[in-house]
Amino acid sequence: MIEARFQIFLILLAVLAGTALLARRINAAPAILLLLAGIALAFVPGMPQVELPPELVLLLVLPPLIYSAAVAMSWREFRFNLRVIVLLSVGCVIFTAFMVAAATHYLIGLPWAVGFLLGAIVAPPDVVAPLAIARKLGLPRRILVVLEGEGLANDATALILYRFAVAAISTGLFSLPQATGTFFAIVASEIVFGVAVGWVSLRARHYARDPQVEIVLSLITPYIAYWIPEHLGGSGVIATVACGLYVSWNGPLLISAATRLQGIFFWDLVIFMIEGLLFLLTGFQMRMVLEKSRAFPLHDILFATGLVIVIVIVARFAWVYPATYLPRLLSRRLRERDPYPSWRTVFVIAFTGVRGAVSLAAALALPYALANGDPFPNRDLILFVTFSLILVTLVGTGLGLPPLVRWLGVAGDGRSEHAAEHEAEIAARRDALAKALESLEARSSDPEMSEEVLRLLRARHETRTSQLPASLDPDSRAVTTIGANLTRELIGIERKCIHTLLRNGSITDETRRRIERDLDLEEASLANREFRRISL
Repeated sequence: MIEARFQIFLILLAVLAGTALLARRINAAPAILLLLAGIALAFVPGMPQVELPPELVLLLVLPPLIYSAAVAMSWREFRFNLRVIVLLSVGCVIFTAFMVAAATHYLIGLPWAVGFLLGAIVAPPDVVAPLAIARKLGLPRRILVVLEGEGLANDATALILYRFAVAAISTGLFSLPQATGTFFAIVASEIVFGVAVGWVSLRARHYARDPQVEIVLSLITPYIAYWIPEHLGGSGVIATVACGLYVSWNGPLLISAATRLQGIFFWDLVIFMIEGLLFLLTGFQMRMVLEKSRAFPLHDILFATGLVIVIVIVARFAWVYPATYLPRLLSRRLRERDPYPSWRTVFVIAFTGVRGAVSLAAALALPYALANGDPFPNRDLILFVTFSLILVTLVGTGLGLPPLVRWLGVAGDGRSEHAAEHEAEIAARRDALAKALESLEARSSDPEMSEEVLRLLRARHETRTSQLPASLDPDSRAVTTIGANLTRELIGIERKCIHTLLRNGSITDETRRRIERDLDLEEASLANREFRRISL
């Protein structure tokens, strides 16, 4: 049994690697291909059915995904866009859940509590797939920040509503004032708890001063931030987001360089595998979902699915545009601080509403029976509608967003913004180097400071300064590219020489590894400094 599961795991890893390579070759969104690959694998003859345990997503997968995204998020940009993010992650989720509940109640006949439960499940957009697509399109930074911030926080709103709805269905009792008070109490307490976990985590990692130990502590951190509030009746999501944002803002001065270098590669691999396997396993559920849906008439289940898909899409547009323009219309101070955005920008945000694995996990986590032993109402219908919505929105957005962005011309704004950002980066690098050189010259009067040391350090700074392009004009970029390519070629020659010396027995393997590490760091630094051509 264990051997069979491990074999399936290896098959999934192989499919993940192959699909990721194919997606890169054809310049497609990996999430779409992984979902379709999972669906195809589910119907392969002899392939055992692989169910996606909801606790795997909600307790094991979700914490590191949320935490890593929060750490990568800029606290300053998150705070500046907080009003917009809250309107989407709280307001839009509640509005969508209510619209789905009303439509399914009046047009299908679902009870209000069941309709609201379905709305809570399908309301929160996913953060992974649309961002992967949006980043490739060169969209303006603010669109990416808003979408990422919404994706971080909306799961908390949806999961809290989900618990309220399940409790109402199970007990038949619901109090709106009590639910509202509980909601705000959960949000406030989780923010405080998440910041406290982030503070303790950073101090513990700073005290450890060992990259391996620090990386282990970083892996434990999101689970502590998530599991404890979740166990006490909260969502855990808000605490994890708060913890990640705190670490993002305060971590640079407390985390060592060695830990950062190793941690980046570790977390990139972890998130790549988690996201890829999650989309594959989501696709794997297709066979199980179809089998469970046979209990419903085909006409009824297709009508319910189409209705929910339309309501979810329309509700997002119906919320995003008024939520964007009405506050500015009513507040002059807001208009001056944050002018009206282009309707094209708002349209892209409204269009990007992909549902993901969290919605499917919430549907799978529904109990099979109520406390009195009766079957949970419409459980299989909810599961089918949720999976269909994920499939339609993921494929639809993945295929529709690139031509939409080209038609609206939004990417042009992003290119101008990225050009200005690169110019600011060049200036910041020069300022940092100048400040360091100024400090070095201040020590030149120290009688104990060797002139040879000063000469070597001055040469180091002159070399690093010369590697920066004067600007982003084509001629400057061409010179920088030539220098980078030549440097990379020389590093390759050094590697061949070291390999030859190792084969000849002139150096040991340990020596070769130390030299290779220096060359690897130099090449990585070169790639990090290299500025890609920007179409202005």
